Amino acid sequence: MKNIFTICFCFIALMGCKNGNSKQNTTKLELNTLKSKVAKVTIKNTEGKYQLLVNNEPFYIKGAGLEFGNIPALAKHNGNSFRTWRTDNGEQSGKEVLDEAHKYGLMVTMGIEVARERHGFDYNDEAAVKEQKERIRKEVLEFKDHPSLLIWAIGNELNLRSTNPRVWDAVNDISKMIHDIDPNHPTTTTLAGMSQQDIEYIKERCKNIDILSIQLYGSIVKLPKFLKDFGWIGPYMVTEWGATGHWEVPKTSWDIPIEENSSVKAANYLKRHQIAIESDTTQCLGSYVFLWGQKQERTPTWYGVFLEDGKETESVDVMHYIWSKKWPENRTPQIKSFTLNNKTAYQSVILKPNKDAKATIDIVDFENNTINYSWEVLRESTDLKDGGDKENRPESIDVQLTRNQNREINFKLSGKGNYRLFVYADDGYNHAATANIPFKVE
Repeated sequence: MKNIFTICFCFIALMGCKNGNSKQNTTKLELNTLKSKVAKVTIKNTEGKYQLLVNNEPFYIKGAGLEFGNIPALAKHNGNSFRTWRTDNGEQSGKEVLDEAHKYGLMVTMGIEVARERHGFDYNDEAAVKEQKERIRKEVLEFKDHPSLLIWAIGNELNLRSTNPRVWDAVNDISKMIHDIDPNHPTTTTLAGMSQQDIEYIKERCKNIDILSIQLYGSIVKLPKFLKDFGWIGPYMVTEWGATGHWEVPKTSWDIPIEENSSVKAANYLKRHQIAIESDTTQCLGSYVFLWGQKQERTPTWYGVFLEDGKETESVDVMHYIWSKKWPENRTPQIKSFTLNNKTAYQSVILKPNKDAKATIDIVDFENNTINYSWEVLRESTDLKDGGDKENRPESIDVQLTRNQNREINFKLSGKGNYRLFVYADDGYNHAATANIPFKVE
């Protein structure tokens, strides 16, 4: 990481340790049960109560969204499945991804890239729609008999800024084609958020889809109400959920979204899973937390449960607990407070050029581990996209460090503009807490 200054400080933790282990949960298909033949995946409906079956055995999805993330770590923390967004992510082929899943006893909801209207695709263009379907046919034929294939996910968030309902006709047609050539795996499509119009389109135009997939962040706590109000009574998965979205959080006085620190995120992960996912034992087939990896989206730390250097955040601890009902043996440091000039991120911090600013972080660790502190200043990102489209990491800034003592630093910055101060607290066991404060120099 560029322009980072590091300090080390050992302290007595204020909290006790809860023991856990990494034994795989009973819902995971153990590696030795994954035969070299295709898995038969079905949905059982018992008087409106739905259950996913793999080779006639119940399979509740305890999964994560994983494009380039750590597959062995997912298995280690007792996940049993992951989802992708396309059959070839540009670094690994679909077969390589499925083979690695098979190696670790995991099942895959395989994403299929479907063109989006917001990117310029015209669903009134019959030739283009037909060409897309034929491309997808080849992908399905290539991977349909892999033993780790669980479900086909047709497109991602095709409702986002969509105005042409014919996109759902195309999805339904693709689903029919998949069922014709692959009778062993159900199909789904994912929605960004949830609205009455979305549900009506799915009911009217996507009747061939087996499972509805829903993607919600801070508003996921409203999912039980949405399902009731919008009248969805069929099976569903939550295929993205996690940190509070950048569109849902409070902002600074200059309109910059404020990211929650890693401990607040972790607490929200646990609460949201309990309220919106595990509470539904009738329709919900499981979920995929977002994101089992790291990505730049508004910041480099907002949505991934891992940092850029591969360290696990506290949200990984929470997912371990959710999937195994026990905490990991070594826990991630927790953030108690973080201030810049004695102000939190919610107090719109404004600094003067070339004037000392003081940052203070208060951390506790369950195991009294020595904590290494790293700090970084980034320019506020201006490469802003939507729908998870690729963004470039903002520039790292050189600052004048005038004091560096334990969990406090003083620094000066000369250039006017919008920035964020990041802190990373590493326990030496591949775990790290992180937080950032947006600030303005004027």
